[in-house]
Amino acid sequence: MPPIRVLLAGESWVSNSTHYKGFDFFSSTVYETGIAFLEKALPPDEIALTHLPGHLAAAQFPLTLDELAAYDVVILSDLGANTLLLHPETWLRGQAMPNRLKLLKTWVEGGGGLAMCGGYMSFAGMSAAAKYYRSPIEDALPVTIFPFDDRVEVPEGAQPVVVDTAHPLVAGINGEFPALLGYNELTLKPDAHLVARVGDHPLLATREVGAGRTLIWSSDIGPHWCPPPFLSWDGYGVLWRNIMRWLAKAI
Repeated sequence: MPPIRVLLAGESWVSNSTHYKGFDFFSSTVYETGIAFLEKALPPDEIALTHLPGHLAAAQFPLTLDELAAYDVVILSDLGANTLLLHPETWLRGQAMPNRLKLLKTWVEGGGGLAMCGGYMSFAGMSAAAKYYRSPIEDALPVTIFPFDDRVEVPEGAQPVVVDTAHPLVAGINGEFPALLGYNELTLKPDAHLVARVGDHPLLATREVGAGRTLIWSSDIGPHWCPPPFLSWDGYGVLWRNIMRWLAKAI
């Protein structure tokens, strides 16, 4: 079988720091990504992962259904809605461009597999800046998104609980999930299916949308909400391989 074609948009950031040395100061900038653990967990002969960093997504994220058809699965992770809404041609030159949130929903209805993973620019996000509330993406996902900052920081650790142990997403995973350090607070839709929760909130949930499938993982795919014990856990790779297969209808 050919590999599952996955586009992961987001999971990158640029940090700028000012360093003071007495009277003098200087600045430094660093570019980082959050995909290393996920990338390592996915066998390339089975899952072909394309990473589209946040600073490139505004211009390079697919603009047509034909372009989206190059992928079986699309994952949005720590990438706010404005990045997909404000193509440079719109933002800089005032040109009308396709609404990629609507495009993704149509692509899912036609058979695509869409996931959103948690983070400071996912769902509502920090200061509600991610802005997926009342968007076409929210229409497609298994959850309702709040219009306010939905982060739940749990530095002491929060224990996930699998509520559907027979679901293909958790096949091959033995024992408890390790603790997580935070997540986005969400509400399950009536026609969605809950696979795992954290506290009283959905952690892993699915939904059938037209001919396609959607899924949410409400915590990070890497640090900081997903801490080292979770990332080094044998079930981490099993879980993410199952997620890709389920979204692509390979299981």
